[in-house]
Amino acid sequence: MSTNESSSQKKNHNKYRRDKPWDNGNIDHWKVDSWNDKEDKLPGGRLLEESSFATLFPKYRENYLRQVWPVVTKALDQHKIACELNLIEGSMTVRTTSQTADPYVILKARDLLKLIARSIPVVQALKILKDEWVCDIVKIGGIVRNKERFIKRRQRLLGQEGSTLKALELVTGCFILVQGNTVSIMSESHKGLKQARQVVVDCMNNIHPIYHIKRLMIMKELAKDEKLKDEDWERFLPKFAKKNVQRKKVHKKKESKPYTPFPPAQTPRKVDLQLETGEYFATEEQRKAQQVMMKKSKAKQKSVEKRKMRELGDETVPAKKKSKGEKNTSSTEVDMERLRENMRSRSSGPRVKGSMSDFLQG
Repeated sequence: MSTNESSSQKKNHNKYRRDKPWDNGNIDHWKVDSWNDKEDKLPGGRLLEESSFATLFPKYRENYLRQVWPVVTKALDQHKIACELNLIEGSMTVRTTSQTADPYVILKARDLLKLIARSIPVVQALKILKDEWVCDIVKIGGIVRNKERFIKRRQRLLGQEGSTLKALELVTGCFILVQGNTVSIMSESHKGLKQARQVVVDCMNNIHPIYHIKRLMIMKELAKDEKLKDEDWERFLPKFAKKNVQRKKVHKKKESKPYTPFPPAQTPRKVDLQLETGEYFATEEQRKAQQVMMKKSKAKQKSVEKRKMRELGDETVPAKKKSKGEKNTSSTEVDMERLRENMRSRSSGPRVKGSMSDFLQG
């Protein structure tokens, strides 16, 4: 009876429950409130310890960082963060000061240095200091071992003239930059950041980004529909089957050599050859002189062989063609002499109308 009575009585778990002020459905628990210096204050009025972060940058970014560093310093001074650019060590450092009020801004400043070091323009990188913006740097260098395969898959992420990357930016609402072995992503939402990271990692794992872009485009359109917004979308999303086409490898047939029980003779080393010729005991100057003598003797031998070939007629030199001027030199000389004689005869005698036949040879 006792067991039946206990089962019939239901336990009231909400007996001592009271309404909490944060249980209201109108409150957005994911919203990040911005820091207000007038209303928000630290306990004690300041940070107890100094925090600092340092980031290395590549050599090719040195000139650009030297130009834009005053802009970075001015932006960080507004948040009471000190920064330092060390060109000798190739590093950038940010640290809190006694006037720093926001405890989280030092992490934002650290992200700013990482983005600038990864070749993101300073105008875009400064947006990370706002509370709405978040960033992620995906390291893709260690995913693929083969260098040629890595370059091909990284180019696949970019697409022809950056078309694939631009489409991915439009679908996810992120700013994406591929530089070397890293992919830098900036977004105003954690959702878009997560989607972009998944596409990048899958692309390096041999899944084309166009498949993800198609799915994201469909999901974006379904989210706009009020009826389908809260339903399961699996029936609308495309399913791409992985097709692994095995290619036949061409096997090269090895030529069978005659069997010999004895191993091949050991080839002499370079030192053994030098010992045989005596070059091993010669000085460096003597070796250089010997090399020069060898080159001269080879050149002399080659010139002798060429001379013999010319004598035998194997190397026939083509005769030079006479130009048109050379062919007609003799005929022009004869014509000039004949012309002079005719002119003299005409000058001594009476003037008579001549014809062209007087100036030509009979």
